[in-house]
Amino acid sequence: MSSPALQIRRMTAADIDRVIALAAGLNSAPQWQRTSYLTAIDGEATPARIALVAEDLSSEFLLGFAVAMLLPPESELETIAVAAGGQRRGVGRRLFAALAVELSAAAATSVHLEVRSSNAPALAFYAALGFEEVGRRPRYYADPVEDALLLRLGLLETEAK
Repeated sequence: MSSPALQIRRMTAADIDRVIALAAGLNSAPQWQRTSYLTAIDGEATPARIALVAEDLSSEFLLGFAVAMLLPPESELETIAVAAGGQRRGVGRRLFAALAVELSAAAATSVHLEVRSSNAPALAFYAALGFEEVGRRPRYYADPVEDALLLRLGLLETEAK
């Protein structure tokens, strides 16, 4: 399967229904309320966030999205999700690369995240991006109860690659 021709851009209010629908179709994606996405795209919100979408240029189908919170010099990847049709086609990697550029431009030097310890596909994805485990939060998640792994990536490290 070939990689789609992507446009990665800032999320807008017009994208939110498609973002919510994409997340609803994925078991591992957080199910945020509309107000959470509106806050993520609000340029005046504190803390600031960067929210991006990945759209297939040929079909205008939304293939993925990512939201990160900025607390320079750090940032936190709050969510990254790729539609089933975009998985294993480089969409997540390209979406994260675009996010990393924006985070660096906003004075972030590292990205942190939490992930379920049982989420093997996500852990493999983050490892391929260069994230390293820096901690664990026992029994952090509910339904089912399990640990959260804390991961970190230095953004200066990604620019050197």
